Amino acid sequence: MALELHLRRYGERDGPPLVLLHGLFGSGANWHGIARRLEARHRILVPDLRNHGDSPSDPVMTYSAMAEDLAELLAVEEVARAIVVGHSMGGKVAMWLALSNPERIAAAVVVDIAPVAYPGGFETLIDALLALPLADVADRKDADRRLAAAIPDCAVRGYLLQNLRHDSGGWGWRCNLTDIAAALPALLDFPDAEGQSFAGPALFLYGTNSNYVGSDVLGTIRALFPHARLRAVPNAGHWVYSDQPDAFVGALSGFLARM
Repeated sequence: MALELHLRRYGERDGPPLVLLHGLFGSGANWHGIARRLEARHRILVPDLRNHGDSPSDPVMTYSAMAEDLAELLAVEEVARAIVVGHSMGGKVAMWLALSNPERIAAAVVVDIAPVAYPGGFETLIDALLALPLADVADRKDADRRLAAAIPDCAVRGYLLQNLRHDSGGWGWRCNLTDIAAALPALLDFPDAEGQSFAGPALFLYGTNSNYVGSDVLGTIRALFPHARLRAVPNAGHWVYSDQPDAFVGALSGFLARM
């Protein structure tokens, strides 16, 4: 059953529809700066995926379910065909949406991820977040200090702590960590396309400082997206659009201009 996703809207309603999808532990807010740079030419829809941000929670968190959420969102927003851009987990959602609903997708842009299975490691992050004694946390700085031993990378901690919010009930997590943890095996994998491919335009952007997209996955990308273009973004890690926003927007805009 499709969920009604929390949605941010940017740009002109008559512009070419562009959907931006965040990664694991993220939210639509991650795309705010990029959306503002693209809104002059596009109608932009930026949802929070299920179990993330302000969207509903659900124990079912497969790529098929998330693609169904987005297909329903496009129908409600009266978008016949969209350009879908997804980072990391959102990139896998974008790919599956293109493969399962090709008539709804004008083009797919996949950011630093491939349609393959990846090794684990996220379990330790979730365990650290769940172990944080929220009742004792004074503020974000205190939460960051408490997580430092378990999550030594300050950039990763900062990204994860975007999910920490405070309301009348105290501190809590914006994303549904329990259901995300249960879904990790499916999220790290990618569904069997069973011979399907997406015949439309596709762009795979990846950071040169990231190891998510290497030569070993090119064959799989080409099999599923035969018209894919691959472009490296120099001096960017996994968060390409955050590390090198000018280069990211330039590459995306150039691709869209050639469609």
